[in-house]
Amino acid sequence: MSILGLFNSNMKKLGLLLFGVFCLRAATAQDFPVVSIYGEGISINTVESKTLNEISGLAFGQIHPEFIYVHNDSGGKSIVYVLDSLGNEIGEVKLKGANNQDWEDIAVGPGKDGQATIYVGDIGDNSAKRDEIILYRFPEPEQIKKEVEVSVEKIKLTYPDGPMDAETLMIDPLTGDILILSKRDKMNTLFRLPASKFEEKEAELEEVMKLPITSAVAGDISKDGKQIVIKNYLEIYYWQVKEGESVIQTLSRKPVRLPYVPEPQGEAIGFTMKGDAFYTVSEVRFEVEPILYRFTKD
Repeated sequence: MSILGLFNSNMKKLGLLLFGVFCLRAATAQDFPVVSIYGEGISINTVESKTLNEISGLAFGQIHPEFIYVHNDSGGKSIVYVLDSLGNEIGEVKLKGANNQDWEDIAVGPGKDGQATIYVGDIGDNSAKRDEIILYRFPEPEQIKKEVEVSVEKIKLTYPDGPMDAETLMIDPLTGDILILSKRDKMNTLFRLPASKFEEKEAELEEVMKLPITSAVAGDISKDGKQIVIKNYLEIYYWQVKEGESVIQTLSRKPVRLPYVPEPQGEAIGFTMKGDAFYTVSEVRFEVEPILYRFTKD
């Protein structure tokens, strides 16, 4: 393709993106104030990897708090990739017995006996046609190597009222409960799976509430359970958990928004182990390499 043709092609894509941004802004259920609890995102590094072109989730380790676990979107290999804090790829964890139909988010939280566990959400369903979605989990590896293979547990999940698209997976660090947030409804729907049900291998999600946000693509709860972030393509929403309050009680309150400059297709967000910062990263779009951003608490 000529330089002019490439320019015109990318401008067309950009126009479609801006139109989508306008529609998303118009569809927002309610506006919320922007607060400076966290500073503007600072570019840490470009993720230069031919493999990682559709990063759709990120989560910091608990055994290895200096490492970031990420994965590719639908159709990618059944691999969780390990990045250092600068976004350099240093290893990969192959999930034996797993399939990447549409992996959309990743989280680290308590598993069996409270051990640090990595959860991968095969929860994407753009056309809302899947009879079931799947969650995989495995203990966080004690050692990070260039290649590690692990066996996984999995559970098949259904929604109470039929298929839905979702891209947000969060684990309550205090209870181990699993939270999934839908994407395409005007007010996104929060679903819960109690931690005790994971070993049943099949279960129906419990509908908890509607949130006054739309098009959610990622979320995370800090390790101490005191902060929650959920993002769509335009905004980052933030909740501070009050003393004695559950995650569900917190999410029933109105959020605030944090400073954020939208990425080409930002579908990943995660707190550091200490909860003093969170990171975001985008998929590759318009031939723009993904940049790892750090947002530090003021």
